[in-house]
Amino acid sequence: MTQTPAPLAGSEGWSDAKLLYALEEVVEDELNRHLKVAKDWMPHEYVPWSDGRNFDGPLGGEAWAPEQSKVSDIGRIALVVNLLTEDNLPSYHHEIATLFGRDGAWGTWVHRWTAEEGRHGIVMRDYLLTSRAVDPVQLEEFRMAHMSEGFESDNRHSMLHSVAYVAFQELATRISHRNTGHHSGDPVCDRMLSRIATDENLHMVFYRNLLGKAFELAPDQTMEAVRDVVVNFRMPGHGMPGFERAAAQMAIGGIYNLRIHHDDVLQPVLRFLRVLEISGLGPEGLKAQEELGMYMGGLDAQATKFDERREALLARRAARKAS
Repeated sequence: MTQTPAPLAGSEGWSDAKLLYALEEVVEDELNRHLKVAKDWMPHEYVPWSDGRNFDGPLGGEAWAPEQSKVSDIGRIALVVNLLTEDNLPSYHHEIATLFGRDGAWGTWVHRWTAEEGRHGIVMRDYLLTSRAVDPVQLEEFRMAHMSEGFESDNRHSMLHSVAYVAFQELATRISHRNTGHHSGDPVCDRMLSRIATDENLHMVFYRNLLGKAFELAPDQTMEAVRDVVVNFRMPGHGMPGFERAAAQMAIGGIYNLRIHHDDVLQPVLRFLRVLEISGLGPEGLKAQEELGMYMGGLDAQATKFDERREALLARRAARKAS
């Protein structure tokens, strides 16, 4: 079954302002749906406070050491990356508030999203410091360096590109948190990240449904935006200190890699919206759809090669440990 969009008259060349106005009712409906299904939760309830004690410094506590951490090595790496990503919330809020506005349903959503995302950074930092999961000095140094650089979205030039990006990025963040919890080795950490992942999934659904409506209104422009976002996708934390090395370690460790990106992030959104099945597109939309399909095929092939290299590497590591 294919989806044939029914664009409104005069929909060619939709401006951001026109699309924002046209999507306002959809945003309101999605906001109301979100508020009905989202459950408030308390960050302090997910932190093992009884494990806490003073660090070295003015209070004369104990310095951090790696053996104090309950989480695995890959868990520590991923937790730092995930928290530093959440730390840039002020910049993210500025970006989406500038694009979507602060009034009406759009504004209500922007502020609600920011408030919900704020919980993630709160609970993660409290957990990491209380459980001594990571080096607190290094964590703060990374935070200062990362936030001092600021953040500019690759898609700030276009509201459609931004909606397309967050539809995929929220799911990518959910997957990263969920896999980090599974690989952390600490049930408390796993439970905390599962709670965060639930929020991220609801955020993905909001933007995914909004993207679906955009396909109905401006199918060609939306297809071009999705193609651009998918082909040039990168996580918002790409500018943090040591990101490339950490990302490589997370890829090998099974937290987030090409196979996960293809199978668990891109494909679910594209499949749900039937993006590659949409008919009735104009020349530019059809070109974008074809290019998107070819890219996905190439990415699948790259993911297969990565899987083979990863399995070989893990086998060599296992052999060295056994010898």
